[in-house]
Amino acid sequence: MKFQDIPLKIVKRLSHHIYKLAGKDSISSAKILGRNDLKELGSEYGGWVIPSSLFRSDSVCYCVGCGEDISFDLGLIDAFGCDVYGFDPTPRAIAYVKKVAGPNPKYHFHDIGLWDKEDTLKFFVPKNPNHVSHSLVNLQKTEEYLSVNVNRLSNVMSSLGHQNLDLLKIDIEGAEYKVIESIIEDGIDVKVICVEYDECFNPLNAKYKERIRDSVNSLIENGYSLVCAQGNGNYTLVRNA
Repeated sequence: MKFQDIPLKIVKRLSHHIYKLAGKDSISSAKILGRNDLKELGSEYGGWVIPSSLFRSDSVCYCVGCGEDISFDLGLIDAFGCDVYGFDPTPRAIAYVKKVAGPNPKYHFHDIGLWDKEDTLKFFVPKNPNHVSHSLVNLQKTEEYLSVNVNRLSNVMSSLGHQNLDLLKIDIEGAEYKVIESIIEDGIDVKVICVEYDECFNPLNAKYKERIRDSVNSLIENGYSLVCAQGNGNYTLVRNA
């Protein structure tokens, strides 16, 4: 069998395994600095890996992009008793969060999206009507959209009275690049960043790996260490002491 005859899915798995053995992420090529306090919270679909020793009851956690799975958000509350702030302008997500977490006094929801400025933008629907995740950058190249309010992270934090964050989780369908750039530009103090690079599943073009690599490396160059790459587009980075 020639190399070009091997199914792409198998090639990707082999590549990921080889990089994992070398202690590197297969997409960004960044070095993964493991920790002994890593813990996964949430469901198989909505779970994230975090360094559990860095959280306590007074931690402030922002979870941006709720969809219809806030098991991670609620897992933070259950594990540490901390306050969690959820953000999502999607109508179905708003209804879901209200139903699942409405009475929880530790969960604070806001129906806005994150971007690099305050604005009202087109929020494009997914191709599959059964899916919930909309995209500000139109990852799935659809025509239908909603108009939603967005804002810069520093503005949101100021309005809520927060000077720093213990956790920022962003699962926002391609808008993560703008938000990460704004974090670096504003010098925002975020202890742990969990980010999903959604172009792993719906690339805008062939340069998606380059964009992911540049984004991850920009965080590393600005004082973060990559501690987990789950192989599904999910990355956990920790600010160096």
